[in-house]
Amino acid sequence: MELRFSTMGFNDILDITPQVQKAIQHSGLRDGVVHLFVSGSTAAITTIEYEHGALADLQRALDQIAPMNAEYAHNQAWGDGNGYAHLRAALLKPDLCVPVQGGKLALGTWQQIILIDFDNRPRQRTVLVTLTEAARS
Repeated sequence: MELRFSTMGFNDILDITPQVQKAIQHSGLRDGVVHLFVSGSTAAITTIEYEHGALADLQRALDQIAPMNAEYAHNQAWGDGNGYAHLRAALLKPDLCVPVQGGKLALGTWQQIILIDFDNRPRQRTVLVTLTEAARS
């Protein structure tokens, strides 16, 4: 299954939890695991409390680790100016597994699944969703 999102780039952060939960409900999965994978090397998936302060803190940390205006060999090789985006995506990773219990994501009370687009332009992003049913004993 695929979920599609339009992003603005430049560290656009989307809460995709509702779409993932809807995909689980639509599938009928009761207990198992959902695996999410974003195609592309300048985006990532992770979890966070989706509120302004936590998002600002994440943004600030990423700006310190891989600043947009730093010199990157990737930019020199390709001239596309998104070396920072590749680095940030590699650090946060393109995939995530979340347990499913009773047909619902087994997330913490304040935990949401986010898609982050680090690229330096708007993009259409595809998140591949794989659902695996738990083995019955």
